[in-house]
Amino acid sequence: MEQYLSLDEMVQPHRIHRKLYTEKEIFDQEMIKVFGGTWVYLAHESEIPKPNDFKTGYMGKRPVIIVRDNNGSFSAMFNRCTHRGATICREEKGNSKVFSCPYHGWTFKNTGELAGFPWPSGYSKDMDRSDLNLSHIRVDSYRGFIFGTLNREAPDLLTHLGPAAELMDQWLDRYDGKNIIVRNPNRMVYNGNWKLSYDNGADGYHVAFSHRSLLAVGQRLGENKDMTYFAQNPDNSEMTIQYLGNGHTFVDQRPNYKNVGDKWKQQRPQPGREILEEAIRNKFGEQADYLLDQAIGGQMNLCIFPNLLLIGNQIQVIQPVDVNRTELIWYSTQIEGLPEEINVLRLRSQEDFPSFGEPDDMTNFEECHFGLTIPEVEWVNIGRGYRIDGRQTIDEKGVIKGPVTDELPMRNYFQEWKRLMKTNLQLTAVSCN
Repeated sequence: MEQYLSLDEMVQPHRIHRKLYTEKEIFDQEMIKVFGGTWVYLAHESEIPKPNDFKTGYMGKRPVIIVRDNNGSFSAMFNRCTHRGATICREEKGNSKVFSCPYHGWTFKNTGELAGFPWPSGYSKDMDRSDLNLSHIRVDSYRGFIFGTLNREAPDLLTHLGPAAELMDQWLDRYDGKNIIVRNPNRMVYNGNWKLSYDNGADGYHVAFSHRSLLAVGQRLGENKDMTYFAQNPDNSEMTIQYLGNGHTFVDQRPNYKNVGDKWKQQRPQPGREILEEAIRNKFGEQADYLLDQAIGGQMNLCIFPNLLLIGNQIQVIQPVDVNRTELIWYSTQIEGLPEEINVLRLRSQEDFPSFGEPDDMTNFEECHFGLTIPEVEWVNIGRGYRIDGRQTIDEKGVIKGPVTDELPMRNYFQEWKRLMKTNLQLTAVSCN
């Protein structure tokens, strides 16, 4: 029988305990301390573009509403009626100045202020209505990405992002200042812990083995196509894996793409792509290679702890459901001002990795979780690259870099996970009054 272990004992430099993935008590604490104590991605500003637009979502397992008010400012509040606790908004998105609880008809302005309730004579005239306003979450945004936290002592968002902010800039600045628009959620569910997906977001070790069928599509053409380089001695490639601090991790595949047009030329074939390419080349001539590169992802896997991943030209959000169940939400993106044909190609990217690669990963996540339920085998080895001289470097910003197959992101982000889990955080929401 396994003995009780402290968090320090469960998170060691080269290994972690299986209970970090399988223990319900640990999961419940994560939903409070990790998904409340640090900045959590909530939405993109383009999803609520107009005054009074809203979107519902989650902060861990807390239901929330993200709103752009009549003045154009955005806020986030708990999706919970202050009467009897029912959710007041049950639509995924929309436009409304008020939210009315379907249970007893209590109504709230989209600022969170209690607007009224049926038959008010049934309540004391001395009742303090300000205590019944919706509770607000501390929010901030960077380059259109809206984050929230319940930790009033947390550093500002830009400080929290650290070196990840510069990489977000690089991901966005490929489009010469044009705005990104988030579209079309593609929802997937697997039976496993949420951290298995975050682990994988910065894992260059698994690609050659887990995605063999996907790589075979490119290899069959006799050329170096997207991701096939992971099967060609990636340890000695120019690609790197990085730990950015505060739990953020990064895979940089960009060294494989040195010239304009490379991103497009190295893509796997997709149905209908040839017709669009021909139309674009006929229409835009010498600009075509540059524009076609805008249809393709930036060859960056940027993972913002705990739940936001920028992969290719898409956004993935990790949504924990239970200790052994997770929803992955993939959002396609379009770019304002790019030709329609390019944005169509960007949307067609949902037919590529999310449809043909992510199922490989989700199968692994489920099989990992299944294996981790064995109580007699306690430890998860994350030692690849550990204590090998000259294999890792640390730059002036504190970014740790190593070969793309190293497990240094896991070794380091679990230290941030442990810090949050051990801290006695004072988590608060604030009334709108």
